[in-house]
Amino acid sequence: MKPLVLLMLLVAFSVSCGNSEIEETTEQISNTDTALYGKKKFSFPNLTPNVKEVMENWSVFNDFQLEATTIHNLKLEELKMKSAKLMSFTDSLSKSIPDTLFTDAIRSRLIIVKTRASLLNQEANKNSLKDSIVEIHISETNLAIHNLMVQLNEKIQKDAIDMQRIDNEKKELEKQKKYLDSIYQLELQDVQNN
Repeated sequence: MKPLVLLMLLVAFSVSCGNSEIEETTEQISNTDTALYGKKKFSFPNLTPNVKEVMENWSVFNDFQLEATTIHNLKLEELKMKSAKLMSFTDSLSKSIPDTLFTDAIRSRLIIVKTRASLLNQEANKNSLKDSIVEIHISETNLAIHNLMVQLNEKIQKDAIDMQRIDNEKKELEKQKKYLDSIYQLELQDVQNN
């Protein structure tokens, strides 16, 4: 008799657990239809005018930046589309980096953005979503894009500093040459006068 009671309790327990799973899944699906993702607005750094000038030659970047800065307050279907577009743009970006920006630092930041966009897209397309995980992927993607933009600003700023230094060195060499030429001319005059 005891085994029969235990068996009935076990069956009742498993049935009740199964029902809660079904209810949880139904609740989760209905929540994803109305849920908004990317609730926290992320602010990206402004690109300097010099960077914007370089970006004119990297046309894909403008489209990428437009998509990247609008990943907030999105429904699931919009998030799926935007994450797929981000993946496409990061592929294009990594294949067409301009020579002036072709550095290890920028390439590695692009790889990170590409990875984060892929993870976000993968999470957004799962059958059973967890809002907290999607939010984490959105914030990690935003942070990766932020770091890429910071790196772009730093690279162009470093190039401008290097160009200024080279220009200053040329001017200094010119001054030294003029000074040495004037000394040489004075010595020539002294030799001719004597």
